[in-house]
Amino acid sequence: MARSKTRPIAATNAALRMGVFVLPRLPDRVKRVLAGGKPITIDGNTLDATAQLVLTAQRLTRTGGLGASGDPAVARALMRDSHVAMAPRIAVPTTDFSIPGPAGELRTRHYRPPVKAEAPLLVFFHGGGFVVGDIESHDGLCRMICRDAAIHVLSVEYRLAPEHKAPAAVDDCVAAYRWALGHAADLGASRIAIGGDSAGGTLTVLVALRSRDEGLPQPALQVLWYPAVDLSGQTRSRELFSDGFFISKQEIDWFTDSFLGGTDIATDDPLVSPLQADLAGLPPALVFTGGFDPLRDEGNEYAAALRRAGITVHHRQFDSLPHGFASLAPLGGDSADAIAATISAVGTYLSGRSLADDHPPEPSGLSSRRRSQYDA
Repeated sequence: MARSKTRPIAATNAALRMGVFVLPRLPDRVKRVLAGGKPITIDGNTLDATAQLVLTAQRLTRTGGLGASGDPAVARALMRDSHVAMAPRIAVPTTDFSIPGPAGELRTRHYRPPVKAEAPLLVFFHGGGFVVGDIESHDGLCRMICRDAAIHVLSVEYRLAPEHKAPAAVDDCVAAYRWALGHAADLGASRIAIGGDSAGGTLTVLVALRSRDEGLPQPALQVLWYPAVDLSGQTRSRELFSDGFFISKQEIDWFTDSFLGGTDIATDDPLVSPLQADLAGLPPALVFTGGFDPLRDEGNEYAAALRRAGITVHHRQFDSLPHGFASLAPLGGDSADAIAATISAVGTYLSGRSLADDHPPEPSGLSSRRRSQYDA
């Protein structure tokens, strides 16, 4: 049985490696033909051709869905292997080390920018539904952030569910942020921001809330890529994109149950669903959402709620993109453009330059540029 599961996954990873070289050079019209010929349009937005082609390939090979097996170990290997298969070849200095956590050592990786003077630091929390993901799965993204934003990045591995239920991951991330505050000089950090993708975005907001409530210095910035901010979410986007767009309702439910099952924490508890919390006093935020993401509406609402609380927000919705578009960036298309734009925004803000308070949703499709932003 294990062998039959391994073969299609290995074949998919080989295809992804090839796709990194081929897809960024293909025009959209060719990708549409390979994906079946007809664009997918929902809510007036048209899905990026590269994303549509990857979805078609997943459907044909039956390899889509991290939670399809129901086995955390299998899901973790699938995420790590697929991300590593597409990892960009970006040379930045790194150092791996462990820091103290509330229940043992936490593995971290420090990415250093090519500058000799002090630079801002982003403490990064990886996504993966609180169940999957690690330093290796997000190594390529962290390297790109470090190089292109010219900032330090400290990537943190926290305890995963279901072995470690909520609030273990939150406690670990708070401990990592607290450690970074105490070692800013050692890290060469001029100021400290926090950020993450998907569940890492959730953890980012929860760290900001805990820091506020526990009297810690607030981060300079919170950076959220397609965050899950309401685990009880009953939004329209969760219904629209409940199946067939990289993360399904079934997977979201599996992640949530793995994280909370057996605890007395409800899905709408502010301890895990920051959209339900009092947001006053939080740091400025960059919030990036995708038009084809089940988490779209709650991410957009989080940006609006911050604004109502008087927090400076730069919110950008990329209408043509699905959940997890950072992982698609090495394949080119709109995802590559979007990640380049979001990293540019991070660098701009942390360098002290101003950003517009808000950015209207993108029209379907971004620029016509299709060369991968992940070339070294």
